[in-house]
Amino acid sequence: MYKAFLVDKALIGKDIHFEESCSSCHKGNEKGPTRAAAHKGLVARPSKSMEACEKCHDNITGPFKTALHYTSEGQRHGVAGRLSKGELKVFNEKVFEQSCRSCHASCGDCHVKAPVIGGVNTGLLKGHRFVKRDEGKTCALCHGGRVYPEFTGEYGGAADIHYQKGMICVDCHKKGELHGDSAAPYMLRKEVKERPRCTNCHKAGEEKTELAQTSHKSHNGKVSCYGCHSGGPYRNCYDCHLGTGATSKPGFILGLNPRDKKTVTTLRVIPTVRDTFKSAGIAMEQFDKLPNYWDSAPHNIRKRTERTRSCELCHNEKKNFLTKDALLKNGSKANEGLAYTPKPIKK
Repeated sequence: MYKAFLVDKALIGKDIHFEESCSSCHKGNEKGPTRAAAHKGLVARPSKSMEACEKCHDNITGPFKTALHYTSEGQRHGVAGRLSKGELKVFNEKVFEQSCRSCHASCGDCHVKAPVIGGVNTGLLKGHRFVKRDEGKTCALCHGGRVYPEFTGEYGGAADIHYQKGMICVDCHKKGELHGDSAAPYMLRKEVKERPRCTNCHKAGEEKTELAQTSHKSHNGKVSCYGCHSGGPYRNCYDCHLGTGATSKPGFILGLNPRDKKTVTTLRVIPTVRDTFKSAGIAMEQFDKLPNYWDSAPHNIRKRTERTRSCELCHNEKKNFLTKDALLKNGSKANEGLAYTPKPIKK
């Protein structure tokens, strides 16, 4: 029998998963006398198809098969509206399966070994120990371009107040959201029933001051929480091209929510430009149907910001609002419907 370990031997007997043999998940040949013989038929990522995990965790793997983390449908849906029927077929074959789907998460990517993102990974999380959660090595690796560094303050400015108080990702993003909770697949994260909402914890009418109650009441249904409580600039991405990535720079943009034109919210520039998929033969014939700005929830929330301290900043200075003059050059025509100029305060 070939005897070698890529795991800490001390874990054996301490982790219930090691009551099973390595081959129960990784296949291969336990009786092989050499490394080559033992590894013949080896499955490096057993949870990629979830067959290994569902033997014991079918209550989790069942819903997870339709969860956004596993299907990556949010990425497909976000682009599909720009494509003709013929282009969508090419996109599915040449782009989505070859590129976007590489970002999907298996059980092991979060609980055993960090996934490979852009050729980078942190390896085994804790010597092949099966961990319940380790946000700094899992959430941060996949969401480290924008969300996590904004949350921790690494991108610049102050960290999110929730992070400063000791909260972590799963305090808001519950397992029903991460593992899936529906028999039918979600098309985008806005459809997820258990997605976080500020009002889950911060109930209207329970504010500590009369000023806060008045402000929230007067802005209710007109401005999102992020519009006033985002602590500062967040990352926006530009000029994305297939295989070459995108450029990014900080910004703070307020405009009409493309999903709800009655509400002003923080907008984030998405990196899709007209020739993003040119190398795959996709011209995006329906490019102008979707905007280049999408409603976003920057993870840099603060109780007190320059906007909560002064009404003048929005209503008189009109700082950071999206105007038609400031729209992306050669951007989608749908962008024009998001420009907004606040009304001055009546004195």
